[in-house]
Amino acid sequence: VLGVDGCPGGWIGARVSGRSVEWLLLPDAEALLAAAASCAATGVDMPIGLPAVGPRRCDVLARSLLGARRSSVFPAPVRAVLGAGSYAEACALSRTASGKALSVQAWNLVPRIADLDAALPDGGLPWLSEMHPELSFLRMTGVALPSKKTPEGRDARVAALTGWLPDLRLSEIPPPARTEDALDAVAVAWSARRWLSGEAEILPDPYEVDDRGLPMRIIC
Repeated sequence: VLGVDGCPGGWIGARVSGRSVEWLLLPDAEALLAAAASCAATGVDMPIGLPAVGPRRCDVLARSLLGARRSSVFPAPVRAVLGAGSYAEACALSRTASGKALSVQAWNLVPRIADLDAALPDGGLPWLSEMHPELSFLRMTGVALPSKKTPEGRDARVAALTGWLPDLRLSEIPPPARTEDALDAVAVAWSARRWLSGEAEILPDPYEVDDRGLPMRIIC
């Protein structure tokens, strides 16, 4: 299985086979899909199905499950903003479509969302899905973990993941990917394994698809 998260310079992939992890530094979504093609299931920490008017039910459900950590789930932008040339233009397009401006955090994700959207075929790929590491950790540990920006949060994530992969080697993470990005990628790979084995939770179930037929769901 493969778990993928955005990182400086592109994407960081954690390809898990048995109990071993292979780190992949992927420059763009085309490289991501090429790596994913050899895996039985792939999870990507990035919005895939995009609403016309928003919000997505999967984001609402994810934020509800995370409680005090709900802010770690940014509402996905409406599809119209993918063509925006500036934050101001994106906010105007978002207000027209949904009545709300776009958060700065969501705007910062737009280039990667657009990159992935351009690489995916209409209808998506049956072995690739959107996932969210905070939900992965919630299901892995039973609790919403402290912020990954804190020492406590980092230690809790490492402890949870090494319970699954005892030989996880963070020293081998390829730069410029950060440790927090790599940990998120492994967490998403954990959910991809659950999806492959039929154990995963799908938010929502049943789910809707967007104007391109891409599923608006988060799997954990």
